[in-house]
Amino acid sequence: MKKTVSLAFTVAITLLGLLFVTFMIGRVMPIDPVLAVIGERASQAQYDQVYLELGLDKPLIVQFGIYVGDVLQGDFGTSIRTGKPVAEDIARVFPATLELATLGTLLGVVLGVPLGVLAAVYRGSWIDQLSRLIGLVGYSMPIFWLGMMGLLIFYGILGWVAGPGRLGVFYEGLVPTRTGLLLVDAIIAGDWDVFKDALSHIILPACLLGYFSLAYISRMTRSFMLEQLNSEYVITARVKGLSEWNVVWRHAFRNIAIQLITVIALAYANLLEGSVLTEIIFAWPGIGSYITTSLLSNDMASVLGGTVVIGTIFVCLNILSDLLYRFFDPRAKS
Repeated sequence: MKKTVSLAFTVAITLLGLLFVTFMIGRVMPIDPVLAVIGERASQAQYDQVYLELGLDKPLIVQFGIYVGDVLQGDFGTSIRTGKPVAEDIARVFPATLELATLGTLLGVVLGVPLGVLAAVYRGSWIDQLSRLIGLVGYSMPIFWLGMMGLLIFYGILGWVAGPGRLGVFYEGLVPTRTGLLLVDAIIAGDWDVFKDALSHIILPACLLGYFSLAYISRMTRSFMLEQLNSEYVITARVKGLSEWNVVWRHAFRNIAIQLITVIALAYANLLEGSVLTEIIFAWPGIGSYITTSLLSNDMASVLGGTVVIGTIFVCLNILSDLLYRFFDPRAKS
C-alpha cells in the first residue's frame, strides 16, 4: 500500500514538474502570446482586451494554476494556425505517430533481440562484429541523411516503396476513420488496396526508426546475455549436459526478459517523442511534424500541448515498465 501511494505521489510530482516546465517555456519564449492571437495590426484596445482575457495580468502562480486546471480538463487552448482546439488537433495527428513508432519498435524487437542473443552466444565471431557494426552505424549516422538516402534509393531509383506521405491521393477518404491507424482501419474495412498503399508508405520510415531501435535493443540484449552466460548457474547447466538451446533460451534469456521490458519501453518512448526528423523527411502527418510546423508558425499553444502529451506518454511508459518489472520479478517487490 505504501509503495502504491509513493508511486502515485511520484507520478503526480513528475507530471506537475512537466506542466511547470512547459508553462515557463511558454512565458520565456520571445513571442508575445497576445500578438500571436490578434496580429500586429490590432489596436491597443484590442490588445488590452485579449491581454486580460488570457489572464496575463494575474501573478505567475495564479496563471500556472489556471494552466494546470485547463490541462487536467484536456484544454490546451486553441491553435492559431488551424483555428481548432489543440486537443482536437493532437487527437487527429497522434495516431499517425503511434502507428509509425509501434511498427518501428516491433521491427526493432523482432530483429534486435535475436541479434543481441546471438552476438553474446558467439562472442568475438563475425555475428558479434556485425552486431557491433550495426549498433555503431545506428548511433552515429544522422537520421535525416539515412532518410534521404532511403527515399533516393528505394523510392526514387528502385521504386520499391511509395514516396512521402501517409497515403496516396487516390486512396484518401476511402476508408472510414475508426482508430486513426490507417493499417488497422483498412483491415477493419476490408479494403486491401488501401492497406497495401498505406503499408508501402509506412514501411520505409518504419524500417528507419526500427533500425535505430534495433541498434539500442541489440546492444542492451547482448550486454544482459553476456552477464548471464558468465554466471555460475549457466556453467552448471552446461556441465549437467543440457543442450545449448536450453541453456541460452530457457535459462539465460528467461532471466533477462524482465530487463528487456524496460529497454523496449524506453525504445518505444524514444520513438514516440524522437520521430520529428523522420516525420519531416517523409512528410508524415504525425505529432512531431505538427509541433515543428506550429513552432515555425509561432503557435505556442500547439507546441506546448504537444509537448505535454509526449512528455506524459514518456512518463507513463516508464511507470508501466517499472510496474511490469515489479510484477514479473518477485525480488523487486521486497
